[in-house]
Amino acid sequence: MTIPALMPVYPRCDVRPVKGEGPYLFGENGEKWLDFASGIAVNLLGHDHPHLVGAIQKQAATLMHVSNLYGSPQGEHCAQRLVDNSFADTVFFTNSGAESVECMIKTIRRFHVVDGNPHKKDIITFKMAFHGRTMATISAANQEKLHDGFEPLLPGFTYVDFDDLAGAEAAITENTAGFIVEPVQGEGGIRPASQEFMQGLRALADKHGLLLGLDEVQCGVARTGTLYAYEQYGITPDVLASAKGLGGGFPVGACLATEHAAKGMTFGTHGSTYGGNPLAMAAVEAVLDVVANDEFLAEVKAKGERLRGALEQMIGNHPDLFESVRGMGLMLGIKMTDKVVSRAFVGWLRSQGLLAVAAGENVMRVLPPLNITDEHISEFVEKLSAAAGKYEIPAS
Repeated sequence: MTIPALMPVYPRCDVRPVKGEGPYLFGENGEKWLDFASGIAVNLLGHDHPHLVGAIQKQAATLMHVSNLYGSPQGEHCAQRLVDNSFADTVFFTNSGAESVECMIKTIRRFHVVDGNPHKKDIITFKMAFHGRTMATISAANQEKLHDGFEPLLPGFTYVDFDDLAGAEAAITENTAGFIVEPVQGEGGIRPASQEFMQGLRALADKHGLLLGLDEVQCGVARTGTLYAYEQYGITPDVLASAKGLGGGFPVGACLATEHAAKGMTFGTHGSTYGGNPLAMAAVEAVLDVVANDEFLAEVKAKGERLRGALEQMIGNHPDLFESVRGMGLMLGIKMTDKVVSRAFVGWLRSQGLLAVAAGENVMRVLPPLNITDEHISEFVEKLSAAAGKYEIPAS
């Protein structure tokens, strides 16, 4: 057989980690990388965080999984913590970000069914978005690379330019059910939405009786310096999808909603075999123990400002490679010049002991663990500058 045992859907690079400590990963042959990719914003507390590891170990030895046909004291407590720390009144736990977005889509559509408007099924989404890899979530995004080979897509999605409030308003019809938007596009190139856009979407939703759904799978859970990014826009959503950093590395997601928005999500309308199992809840509780407090969130903002300032100063020394820095908190992107391909440069960094992530618009994502120190920030910027100085720009 020529196909490998591990299905070849990823163009895997030569980084083969076997151990992690803090913000570092170690390879099979003793290689060491400073990990400012964090598993694409998943390893919120780095690797081998004692409180997170201890909570998972303790719960694994007690009870890992039971059916959701039974009561869930662990899920009830964890959901209440998210409710207490957010806009939401209720939470559905999933295993991934895509499943959380799926639940959000169903919540938005089901709302209008029970509200007496079953024709309201269309959801307005925004170009360059990434919402997951299921059939519904690739249909919700306009990216051809996600669609290729998987048509027919699911109907009911209208694509509008990101941060284009007039375009969003023009797209509303009598069949529109709501909006789904990332406050900060991740895969799309670390693109924060404007205040005008986010507040405008909220106003449009209220005016037309629509639901506003936020995909905070990547930008949520303290990544931007607030528990969820919507807080920095002065709005509240109706539904929100969360995952990635929520379990600090353990696979878990959540769909948060107001009581009003979730009025259609009744017995039998949705479910998950693994979602919200006791082991996942222990991981979420441990993450919230660390990040869901004002002191930690203020530190994330301060670290983000220091990292951004250091990067802005550094990129001035390499004008052929870097254009600008953008983002919020510790969700930053470095825009590369047209002389450099971000994916190729990220590959070069791996050979220099640094891990980052490529994104759209020729951007390199910088997504460190949220508990990095000033020493880690200095190490990253110094190594990035040194690597940039040795990088050979390909001939045009």
